[in-house]
Amino acid sequence: MTESPSPALASADPGASTPLVEVNGIEVIYNHVILVLKGVSLQVPPRAIVALLGGNGAGKTTTLRAISNLLKGERGEVTKGTITLAGERIENLSPSDLVQRGVVQVMEGRHCFAHLTIEENLLTGSYTRSDKGEIAANLDKVYTYFPRLKTRRTSQAAYTSGGEQQMCAIGRALMANPRMVLLDEPSMGLAPQIVDEVFHIVKDLNAKEQVTFLLAEQNTNMALRYADYGYIMESGRIVMDGKADDLASNEDVKEFYLGVGGGERKSFRDVKSYKRRKRWLA
Repeated sequence: MTESPSPALASADPGASTPLVEVNGIEVIYNHVILVLKGVSLQVPPRAIVALLGGNGAGKTTTLRAISNLLKGERGEVTKGTITLAGERIENLSPSDLVQRGVVQVMEGRHCFAHLTIEENLLTGSYTRSDKGEIAANLDKVYTYFPRLKTRRTSQAAYTSGGEQQMCAIGRALMANPRMVLLDEPSMGLAPQIVDEVFHIVKDLNAKEQVTFLLAEQNTNMALRYADYGYIMESGRIVMDGKADDLASNEDVKEFYLGVGGGERKSFRDVKSYKRRKRWLA
């Protein structure tokens, strides 16, 4: 039994009748035997910030890779369900095709080219562009949002900080003029002050450049502070979703994910007050 998709997020974009991305009941298997996602459904409206939350191993990264079609590199595949971009089925498109359509993933762990300079790394993100004027304008835009990168533009990426590499990875994605960025664990390994700076820039890009974000994040408190809507994952399933403010104020979410409360729960499924949805009983 697959999950029913959540309603369109009217609060994020009242004029949107069609989600930018819609994932409907997908299952993902690795190595032909390991079932990782079990009927995951979610929607991302245009110009929204949607957070995909949960602990390590919940299935967040796999969900992003299913959307960006990067599963094959990990010997994974979508075996059931559908994924659409602006109403178009995209499960069989290549990652390059998706970049051409404006969907870019920023991988967990930054993955900058260590031997290249910051500016050379950024320019690798413009490989789908041929207009030199557009590339130069995009580079200037990246430096406007990430002034620290402009200062370090001639430094080899290997000799920059984790925060600068994360900014470089996001800036590289922006060089492709994306309409949607899949951002995987942007806070990983960064000091709290840098995490706040990165999320603030994400919010700016969303508001000023109309970039849609789907971000996978273990730092639930930070993600809900900046997101419009959130989905909570456990063991390859969506177990709860709602507006970010509602999730942040939910007593069960606060106790289990935000560290508020004294319960000794081992799983969100152990929350007695949580009314399981019918889709959960599959």
